[in-house]
Amino acid sequence: MSHPLDAAFSALADPTRRAILTMLLEDDMAVTDVAEPFDMSLAAISKHLGILSRAGLITQEQRGRVKWCKLEPDALRDASIWMQSFGQFEAVNLDAFERFLASELADDR
Repeated sequence: MSHPLDAAFSALADPTRRAILTMLLEDDMAVTDVAEPFDMSLAAISKHLGILSRAGLITQEQRGRVKWCKLEPDALRDASIWMQSFGQFEAVNLDAFERFLASELADDR
């Protein structure tokens, strides 16, 4: 991926990875605990975790014999800022605008 936003949005495109991030909002989790609610192999979950890790959305740490996953909350900051830039323009309510113009034009008569 050429840009960090590309990696983040690519990682977020998959519903399993979004569910994993939601789970990690609560607390760090062991890989086996992350895998538990999903109907897929541990290897498949590990691939999802690898994608999230490469995108910088999570970190993985070996603690003894257990590999733990931790959400990196600041990782989505750039994506959030980028998305918010599209919200700077409020949607125009054409019906309300038409009523406003009609009332303004009626006042001018």
